[in-house]
Amino acid sequence: MTIETTTTGILVVIAIMSLVTLATRWGGVYLMSYVRISPRIESFINTMASSVLIAIIVPMAFEGDLGARLALFTTAVIVVVLKKPLPAIAAGVAMAALTRMFW
Repeated sequence: MTIETTTTGILVVIAIMSLVTLATRWGGVYLMSYVRISPRIESFINTMASSVLIAIIVPMAFEGDLGARLALFTTAVIVVVLKKPLPAIAAGVAMAALTRMFW
């Protein structure tokens, strides 16, 4: 099956991706409603977010351009100093944008 890259085709792809995202999110919540949350499962859920984040960040740190590396560095420094992730993320995004705009 192929979908043409016209406006309609792109909207169809976006709609399909939205439905798949909703199905996985709602399906996960539905399935987890039948699971008793033991300490082991709670530990797994708590570490899962960190694992996904690390899987995204590490390749960017090694293979990313100067903007990506400075964004990671800026985010890390600010989150250590302020202990708040949202300002750190905003500063990292701004650093990446500024670096890519001027270099």
